[in-house]
Amino acid sequence: MSETKPHKSGYVAIIGKPNAGKSTLMNYILGSKISITTHKAQTTRHQIVGIFSDDDTQIVFLDTPGVISPKYELQKAMMKTVERARSDADLILFIHDPTDKHPTDDVIKLISSINKPVYLVVNKMDFADQEKAELSASEIQEKMKIHSVHYVSATAGTGVNELMEEIRTGLLPGPPFYPKEDLSEHPVRFFVSELVREQIFLQFHQEIPYSCTVEVVSYDADLDIDRIHADIIVNQKSQKGMLIGKGGSAIKELGIQSRESIEEFIGKQVYLELHVKVREKWREKEGWVRNLGYGK
Repeated sequence: MSETKPHKSGYVAIIGKPNAGKSTLMNYILGSKISITTHKAQTTRHQIVGIFSDDDTQIVFLDTPGVISPKYELQKAMMKTVERARSDADLILFIHDPTDKHPTDDVIKLISSINKPVYLVVNKMDFADQEKAELSASEIQEKMKIHSVHYVSATAGTGVNELMEEIRTGLLPGPPFYPKEDLSEHPVRFFVSELVREQIFLQFHQEIPYSCTVEVVSYDADLDIDRIHADIIVNQKSQKGMLIGKGGSAIKELGIQSRESIEEFIGKQVYLELHVKVREKWREKEGWVRNLGYGK
């Protein structure tokens, strides 16, 4: 008679510098786009919960904003999110980009102060030099205690299965925390606001994406179509004109692209209406940052 394996479950925090590939890795593991990703740093602002389940395992991934030295209230709230994930997790994936020229000291300081297994995940191996990547990993190992090192490509999926096996091994027996069919704990409204924000990152440059947030004002789900009204909040008046564009061209294009990505996500037709609102210096004001859903 074959012995049944005990069910394992646990929380895994994904921590690293901006643009190391944290969200890309989680999306690959889940086989679904739960975290928005762009080529720009600091796209992720919230802790995104992604749930991986199979017959005998449930891993709750906590995708976090990139570790930075915060300069204003929004960034402070983002870093509190990282600290909370670090504390909640059973083990930590330290995602490292070996092609990044800047030191990883901020991340090392944040995660070496907590006594939990740290798995060093050296990402972007589809185009990183193996020798340089190994040297980079050994430099990190000299500075902090590392449980194991994994070389992966989050976009191609290379090395991810081996990483998952290692994570399973590190988890304790326990029941699932969520229904097995769940991929996340966030409501659809949250994903809608994130998908609009992703398009702002893709379509606008310089400071604009970092100055905006998106608030879903109303979401009415009908049988054949979902009607969504959302406000794009900007940090200063001059940004409103840039978002709207000449004769409304920019916001029209933003609306089209956002609607398409929302329809793809929810698998249903969507009517989307976007408005731009100015909340002067909202990023610097703790009350506004909290009211707009950050750092909760």
